[in-house]
Amino acid sequence: ASIRKVSRRDLSYVLSSGVHGATTVSSTMFIAHLVGVRVFVTGGIGGVHRGGETTMDVSTDLKELGRTPVAVICAGVKSILDIPKTLEYLETEGVPAIAYGQDQFPSFFTSDSGFRAPLRLDSALSVARLIHAQTSLGLGGCLLAVPIPKQFEADAADVERSIDQALGEAVSQGITGNAITPFILARVKDLTKGKSLQANIHLVRNNAKVGAQVALELANLSRPRL
Repeated sequence: ASIRKVSRRDLSYVLSSGVHGATTVSSTMFIAHLVGVRVFVTGGIGGVHRGGETTMDVSTDLKELGRTPVAVICAGVKSILDIPKTLEYLETEGVPAIAYGQDQFPSFFTSDSGFRAPLRLDSALSVARLIHAQTSLGLGGCLLAVPIPKQFEADAADVERSIDQALGEAVSQGITGNAITPFILARVKDLTKGKSLQANIHLVRNNAKVGAQVALELANLSRPRL
């Protein structure tokens, strides 16, 4: 059976139809909030696609971050996307976009996107304090971008060449909508001879480590004082 990509838009259809699906960041945030989970870890979030100023192809992850009070720990915006436009969109949605331990915003496969992050925090406790304040104010979610450790990052030039080629192939093959991201990530994996996949595995493990530290500090902050 095929597995449907399930964003917020698709949740009611999948539940009512009984089909199989895999949740995106936006739908995972929504479900996490329903059951009281305040922090979750992923690889990278969606964002404004390259050329999004004409196609209006913008991930609902960004909208969800603006309205759902869940903290997302990731390795930045997927590097196949338009990172500066994504950061601008996050600002419009009122989402704190934080780089962890560095000034530059990371870009998924590599630790440095070349763009400065709006905010920088250097410890799990400081991140937990921001999440706690965000929730106390009744605001939406926040985004913590954790750079992939340098010993595991992919070669930036190689990744960018692969992305450009994959984007061209997507256009020539008429691939659009929510099929674009899976197609490009799969082609980048092939074109980099699996190096991007190895980087992906390492960054998710690192995100999970940081996310667990943040969640523990947040739980301590939220514990009732005796």
